[in-house]
Amino acid sequence: MKVRNAVLADAAQISGFLQELAALGKRSRPSDEGFVCSNYIEHEDNIQCAVVEDADGSLLGLQVLKKACEHNAYDVTPGWGIIGTHVRASAGRRGVGRALFASTLVAAKRAGLQKIDATIGASNPEGLGYYEAVGFRSYKTTETSVSKCFELD
Repeated sequence: MKVRNAVLADAAQISGFLQELAALGKRSRPSDEGFVCSNYIEHEDNIQCAVVEDADGSLLGLQVLKKACEHNAYDVTPGWGIIGTHVRASAGRRGVGRALFASTLVAAKRAGLQKIDATIGASNPEGLGYYEAVGFRSYKTTETSVSKCFELD
């Protein structure tokens, strides 16, 4: 497994595993290639968009780190980071999320972030557990989501 920056040529593979997650009820946002390109790979607020590539070239996961701007969709404090993580269902429990976060943490520090927000669906136990395991702590809860914060040194 290797972590690298996502490129436009990755959009089809990313879209494919996001659609797999949607079919399993683990994703409700769009999953088409256009969405992947505009919201993940080429988003104007991106700090980093990383993927994990397996030895055979298949992509196992994606992690996006954006800088929170005024009036962002998650109501995150401007200047914080906003993180999103998606791991192919068949790649769970293989260290993909941890590998992605190690790379993202370097990018967050380089960008001078003090805090990173992860807003997770309240009905997503895997996502909630993942973020808790890598050091995020809950700071806001609604009926549908839990917002967790990671504080950088």
